[in-house]
Amino acid sequence: MQDNKPLIALTMGDPAGVGPEIIVGSWIETVVHEWCRPVVVGHPEILRRAVALWRTGLEVVEIDSPSKARPAPGVIPCLSCCSDDVLEAKRGAVDARAGQAAYDAVVAATRAALAGEVDAIATGPLHKEALHRAGHNYPGHTELLAEMCGVSDFAMMLYLAHDELVRPAAGLAVVHVTLHTALRNIFEQLTEDAILVKARLADRFMCRMKGAQPRIGICALNPHGGEGGLFGREEQTIIRPAVERGVAEGLQLEGPLPTDTLMIQARDGRFDAVVAMFHDQGHIALKLLGMHRAVNITLGLPIVRTSVAHGTAFDIAWRRRVETGSMIEAIRVAGILAKAEGGRRKAEG
Repeated sequence: MQDNKPLIALTMGDPAGVGPEIIVGSWIETVVHEWCRPVVVGHPEILRRAVALWRTGLEVVEIDSPSKARPAPGVIPCLSCCSDDVLEAKRGAVDARAGQAAYDAVVAATRAALAGEVDAIATGPLHKEALHRAGHNYPGHTELLAEMCGVSDFAMMLYLAHDELVRPAAGLAVVHVTLHTALRNIFEQLTEDAILVKARLADRFMCRMKGAQPRIGICALNPHGGEGGLFGREEQTIIRPAVERGVAEGLQLEGPLPTDTLMIQARDGRFDAVVAMFHDQGHIALKLLGMHRAVNITLGLPIVRTSVAHGTAFDIAWRRRVETGSMIEAIRVAGILAKAEGGRRKAEG
C-alpha cells in the first residue's frame, strides 16, 4: 500500500525562515502519511535543528536519491542538496547563503519531478531578496519553475478547499494575470491574451477538481468596474473583449465585475474560480477567507507543484510559533493532483 501513495518532495524553503519548522510540524501529523510518502529536499542538519526545536524525537536520514526514501511518522528522509555554508546563516534575517540553499532545494526537487523520480513537489517559502542576493534574479517560485519546465503559459493560483466559509463544492481558486511586479507595471502587462491564458488555465484546473466545467468570474481593474470609463477604460478596451473571446471559445466566463462584490459572490458559490488582474487583488480576499488553509499552485507546468500561501515569516521564525495548516493542506492537494495526473497518464496509455 505504501508504494501506491504518491512520493512528494517537500522543499525546505529559506532555512532562515519558517520552512524547516512547518515541515517538521506537519510531519508529526499522522494524516500526512496516510495521504502520501513525503521526502524532504534540503540540508539534513537544518532539519535536525527544526526537530530539536519541536522536541519531537524524529530521526532525519540523509539520502542521495528519492528512490532511497523510506518515510515514516518517526523518520524524515532528506535528499541533501545544499552547501554547508547555509549552517552559518543567521535565523530570521535575509542571507545570501540561505537564499542559495532555498534555490538549490527547488532546483533539485524540480529535476526529480521532471525525471519522474517524485510524483509532486510541495515547496516551503523562499525569500525573494535572499534569492536575489544569491544571484538568482527570479521574482519567486513561479517564474523559476516555469523556466526550468520550459513553459510560457503559466499562472500562480491560490486555492481554498470547500468549508463553511467557502461554499463552492470543489473549492475556490484565484488566478492572477499579473503577479510579482510593481503596480505601475500592471497596465503594460495587462492584455487580452494574458487574461485569456489565465482563464483557460483556471478552467482546466477546476475541471479536474469539479468534474465539470467551472464558472469563472473575471475581476475588473478599476474601482466600481471603471464606472463606464470615468475611473479608467481598461474594462472596456481590454478585459471585456477578453471575456467575450473566452465565451466564444466555450469558457463560462462572466465579467468584468467589481472585485469587492465578485469575491463575495464567489465565496457564496456563484463562481468556482476568479481571475484577478494583479497580486493583491486576489491574495488579500482569499487569505481573509482562509489564510492558514490556502494553497499556492502553479498552473501550466508538466509537473505537480503546490506550496504554502505564506512567506518566510522572519519575525516569528525558529520560535515554534508557526501555523502548519497551509503546509499540511499543500501536501494534501499535491497528493490529490499527483493521483489525478497518474490516472490521466495511464488512461492515455
